[in-house]
Amino acid sequence: MAVVSLENIRLSGLSACVPLKEYDNNNYELLTDLEKKAVITTTGVEKRRVAGRDITTSDMCEMAAKKLFEEMPCDPSEIDLLIFVSQSRDYPLPCTAIILQDKLGIPKQTLAFDVPLGCSGYVYGLYIMGSLLSKGELKKGLLLVGDISSNSASYFDQSSFPLFGDAGTATILEYKPGVPPMWFNLQSDGSGWEAISIPEGGIRNYHNRDSFKYVTIDQGIRRNRFHLVLDGIEIFNFALREVTPNIKILLKHISKTIDTYDYCFFHQANKLINETLRKMLRLPAEKVPYTIHKFGNTSSASIPLTMVSEIREELTSKPLSLLMSGFGVGLSWGSVSLNTDKIVCPALLEYPNLDSTMPQE
Repeated sequence: MAVVSLENIRLSGLSACVPLKEYDNNNYELLTDLEKKAVITTTGVEKRRVAGRDITTSDMCEMAAKKLFEEMPCDPSEIDLLIFVSQSRDYPLPCTAIILQDKLGIPKQTLAFDVPLGCSGYVYGLYIMGSLLSKGELKKGLLLVGDISSNSASYFDQSSFPLFGDAGTATILEYKPGVPPMWFNLQSDGSGWEAISIPEGGIRNYHNRDSFKYVTIDQGIRRNRFHLVLDGIEIFNFALREVTPNIKILLKHISKTIDTYDYCFFHQANKLINETLRKMLRLPAEKVPYTIHKFGNTSSASIPLTMVSEIREELTSKPLSLLMSGFGVGLSWGSVSLNTDKIVCPALLEYPNLDSTMPQE
């Protein structure tokens, strides 16, 4: 994909929600104290928020959206477009976006659909929604982005269980002539699809009785075929191979240097990957906020969640120049350059857990 721009699109509101329940990787019983320290040091994930069995991604996105409507000069009746970006929809069908249209009191005239993307989902979602709004025929859009990833990893898979947290976010975009353009560079490579995958449960490999059987894959890795398969080495190599060139091509096309941005937000993949990318791009640490230490890898929600958690006061009080890069499952990756100007950004929301159990065999 060539670098493309979207004119007349303003990001005017952003909200994020996480489950109240916090899981501390220091309590992961399958690791020794030495192994726990190594995992936390390498991945950066010490604590994370876990939904349990009683909270869905759409629940958290709904709470985030309602809070935005409370604080913005925007009513649900004004929304022309609703997009739900997630790999953890409520049902195989119908689209969760359409269910949320009704729950949020958004008009039946609204265009609503799902986009099943993960780690790159926020950047892709901004482009998809912005493209549909940019002609001005649709005026305002609600972008709901999030995932529940904690229940995809086997408790007995030491390579993936400590990594993932859950979150939902809401972003309002609107048609606004004259605002600075958003610039995107979006890419994909399906030859690497197996690096992050769930083998069964879809139409290609329909579930059967054997799908639920746990199998020992390697030392410290035991899962069934509904669980996440994560090739950490391949993902590390992919991120270092593709993300930096993607960003540099974007910057070259728009004649900007990376030091001109107030902040750069990476998908919160893991600390080793993100710190390596930061150093490759020669970014100072203070310009690259992290939340992976307290929320884990929250998939598509990680970029907007980090924005709300780490720079909320600046988002609400002054103009900012931001660079964002999402990368992972697909393989899919992309970057966006955009500006914000005193947006509405409520404090981080917490969704109460009724079910406190952790997923185990």
